[in-house]
Amino acid sequence: MATFVVPEDPRTTAGIAPHEDRSARGKGKRSGRRRIGSHVLLVILAIYFVIPIWWLFVAATKTTPGLFSSPAFWFADNFAFFENVAGLFAQQGGIYWRWLGNSFIYAFAGGIGATILAILAGYGFAKYRFRGRSALFTIILGSVMVPLTALVIPTFILLSQYGIINTPWAVILPSLLSPFGVYLMRVYTQDAVPDEMLEAARIDGAGEIRTFFQVALPLLRPAIVTVLLLSVVGTWNNFFLPLAVLTNEQLLPVTVGLNRWTALSNAGAGGEQVWNLITTGSFISVLPLLLSFLFLQRYWQGGLALGSLK
Repeated sequence: MATFVVPEDPRTTAGIAPHEDRSARGKGKRSGRRRIGSHVLLVILAIYFVIPIWWLFVAATKTTPGLFSSPAFWFADNFAFFENVAGLFAQQGGIYWRWLGNSFIYAFAGGIGATILAILAGYGFAKYRFRGRSALFTIILGSVMVPLTALVIPTFILLSQYGIINTPWAVILPSLLSPFGVYLMRVYTQDAVPDEMLEAARIDGAGEIRTFFQVALPLLRPAIVTVLLLSVVGTWNNFFLPLAVLTNEQLLPVTVGLNRWTALSNAGAGGEQVWNLITTGSFISVLPLLLSFLFLQRYWQGGLALGSLK
């Protein structure tokens, strides 16, 4: 009589129950579906954020009639980008380039000043104990919640009392305040600068200033770049404050200046149609910010990532 031997399940001989193997395969499939879903969502978000930049680039290559007659997201038959750039030089004596220079001055003066103040304040809140520290930091956090547009009118009244309305200081001085920068610097400093390292420097005879510049400051580089970029971008894109405190056309930043041209173009037959110059000027004005983020992304990404862990 023949004897049949039933082969053993390899999963059983390996010590793995069949139901556990099915469970592992199910988890792997769900994990794979989640990864696919995450990648699809990221692709959709990337397209969503790239579309305005693409439209602005395409629009900068068109003439004013081409903006309204050709497809919105594709080039017209006449590639007029260089003609539009030449028109920026000619329009009102090339005042656009003056506006662009003003934006550089306001953004970098305000951004660098706001970064310096944020570094000093954030380091002080993180590494020193003094009376009223918690109350002061709570006030700073509360000011983050206040919309900047709500402060424009009080700022205008305050600046007018000191007679600096319609001067570059009317834009630069309010831009020096960055409550979010102070918060970010404090959070980053608490994690990136160990107290033991500061104590070791003090034991070795280093003073507070030397300890700050030689020990703490090199460790804060990612956060410094992050705060600098956020401050520069915030000042560069600021519209309502310069609109309220500046009337001299030679002092306007590019955001307010292009808005003046938009008002002229909206006047219809009574105003000059310069929509092609507006789109070209807008595209050129965002290039410095895009290049700054591309070249410095490894610094500010690290700063934001460590700040979010707190």
